[in-house]
Amino acid sequence: MTTQLSDTVALLGDLIAFPTVSELSNLDMIAYLAHRLEHEGARVEVFHDDIGHKANLFATIGPEADGGIVLSGHSDVVPVDEQDWASYPFEMTEHEGLLYGRGTCDMKGFIAAAVAMAPYFVDKVRDRPIHFAFTYDEEVGCLGGQALVESLRERGIRPDVALIGEPTLMRIVEGHKGCYEYTTHFHGLAGHGSAPERGVNAVEYAVRYVNRLLELKQRLRERAPANSRFDPPWSTINTGSLTGGVAHNVIASIAQLEWEMRPVQASDAEYVKEDLRRYCEEVLLPAMRETCPDADISTEVIGEVDGLEPAEINEAKEIMMELTGQDDCEVVAFGTEAGIFQQYGMSAVVCGPGSIHQAHKPDEYVSIEQLQKCVDMLGRLGDKLAG
Repeated sequence: MTTQLSDTVALLGDLIAFPTVSELSNLDMIAYLAHRLEHEGARVEVFHDDIGHKANLFATIGPEADGGIVLSGHSDVVPVDEQDWASYPFEMTEHEGLLYGRGTCDMKGFIAAAVAMAPYFVDKVRDRPIHFAFTYDEEVGCLGGQALVESLRERGIRPDVALIGEPTLMRIVEGHKGCYEYTTHFHGLAGHGSAPERGVNAVEYAVRYVNRLLELKQRLRERAPANSRFDPPWSTINTGSLTGGVAHNVIASIAQLEWEMRPVQASDAEYVKEDLRRYCEEVLLPAMRETCPDADISTEVIGEVDGLEPAEINEAKEIMMELTGQDDCEVVAFGTEAGIFQQYGMSAVVCGPGSIHQAHKPDEYVSIEQLQKCVDMLGRLGDKLAG
């Protein structure tokens, strides 16, 4: 697989040069990948979002048949703002066997390996199709993954197996927590800071909301399932950012709170949401509306992505154990799009090159050794589907 590794490294360099930060368009990268796959003989479809600013790619090599195996990766990357990089993050550099650049491990390395293997798949795959699924906006709520599944449902396309190539050091992950992200908006009443009783301070009510989140954070520890394999074993809550107000001496009329939770079980998510609903309706809002009847608290759902539930019968796990020679699987705390594919009816696992500990950090990297392991695994997948 020497040629395929060389092609993977070259292709990864091309992909890193596309600055597909979630707030920007990914269309140029998707067009590049579509052209590459079409050139190799894949059947390619591109699905745009509602405003035409982003797109998913779905491509197939092999027989036109039901089922098949999906190789999935997200095209977007996290920002590099306020990070101290030793080199330009959107130009891949190599040093002592490590490839540096934003997205090298999360997760353009896997995408590059999958696409570089396309010529091999064209020559080998006869038994069942291999699909490529490259999505947008995974980092901000798995929006593209959810849209892609809807596109597949509309067309009656139902693959059997999904391999999500997030960085796991090529270890097999059969389960992870869900990821629920929210932005809560507080609308109060402005006024002079010397007369706080005449206004409704949105920042102060946002702080009370955060305090409730901290209480729930502790309660969730007590709800950890006895057999939980996660680390930590309980559902978690994180307060990401709190903004509001305009000056020292002005009562803040608006505030915005960004937060998330990562449930180990769906019942924990419902528990948190119901508690917060009652807290707002019975405590915060009545107090705010004593002074300002129009005061309000509203929560915007950024994304509610189900976790990947370990399954007793899991063809994806069986295939990956055969291809990698591993005899066990792991669960992790970080989220992926795997749960979306599982909810659509596929068996799913997560396995890809690089370490999650490098993701989202300055000087992100993936090792050439990890890419080689990924290429070798994909080569064995092609051999398995040779029919």
